[in-house]
Amino acid sequence: MPAPLRKILHVDMDAFYASVEQRDDPALRGKPVVVAWRGARSVVCAASYEARRYGIRSAMPALRAERLCPQAIFVAPDFARYRAVSRQVREIFARHTDLIEPLSLDEAYLDVTVTKSGLPTATATAQAIRAAIREETGLTASAGVAPNKFLAKIASDWRKPDGLYVIPPARVEAFLTPLPVGRLPGVGKVMERRLAALGIATVGDLRGYALAALEQRFGRWGRRLHELARGIDEHPVQPERPTVQVSAEDTFERDLRLDELEPHIRRLAEKTWAAAAREPARIARTVVLKLKTADFHVLTRSLTPPLRPASARQLADIACALRERVDRPADTLYRLVGVGLSGFVDRDAWAAQEDLFDAAR
Repeated sequence: MPAPLRKILHVDMDAFYASVEQRDDPALRGKPVVVAWRGARSVVCAASYEARRYGIRSAMPALRAERLCPQAIFVAPDFARYRAVSRQVREIFARHTDLIEPLSLDEAYLDVTVTKSGLPTATATAQAIRAAIREETGLTASAGVAPNKFLAKIASDWRKPDGLYVIPPARVEAFLTPLPVGRLPGVGKVMERRLAALGIATVGDLRGYALAALEQRFGRWGRRLHELARGIDEHPVQPERPTVQVSAEDTFERDLRLDELEPHIRRLAEKTWAAAAREPARIARTVVLKLKTADFHVLTRSLTPPLRPASARQLADIACALRERVDRPADTLYRLVGVGLSGFVDRDAWAAQEDLFDAAR
């Protein structure tokens, strides 16, 4: 008996950080709000829909956002508050399914092929989730419903903000055919130009190319293009996996030398240690120092000490010592530093391993 066709939702909070700020401060409602620190190195974390009308987008340099909209209201990010709202939203998801794959604080995939809530359709589930988000958080979310992940993600953007769009299995081909190929996941500007050189502008054009021809030109990626053009995506929703690394990083107002980084490393070590403490069942063994030079070269140095760091101070000491492994001239300038912890293992397994070492001594 064939497996049932998947029913996938992609739920995306609308202008999430900016919407939280507007919800919590009525004076910001209806205004162009930009969530970002001010400064030459800052980038936009989020922009309200009022700000987006001026062309302001996430990841844009904050200085450019100021030029596009001089009257924009800049608000410093408050990630602790955004995480708290994200947990609320996640709890709403969990009433319907355990198959939740978060992509960030403000979006996730849900497999609702079988639900805990017993609602009759994926569309009804999406409607219930959006209604609960509005009622319990005072915010809006857009959702896409489709037979797979990549279509659900496209659909959630179709009627933003505060929209719902459904792509039933029978309409997949008709929906995809007129779309620009740039809407397919993984097709960036470079690939778009390469496809345009072959006369491929839409998904329908792409569907007209034989698999063998695409594989010959693009290798394994050609097979993926062939599948996407036909609405095929077998990737399952992956529930949240164990943390691989926690880290904190900072971009400086002015570039600094290596010997000037210690206070920044110690401050970031405190943040990283606090983040790792939210994983009580697991411990990290490896310390990572990340640096970015003024000319944008990224360097990482790591160490797994015999005794894992037991405090933020020890973490900072090890991270500071890792600077000695940076083989760059002393006058090299750095624009960014980060401190991370990786190599997470189960705490009980680690304790058992330490007991074995003690017994062997």
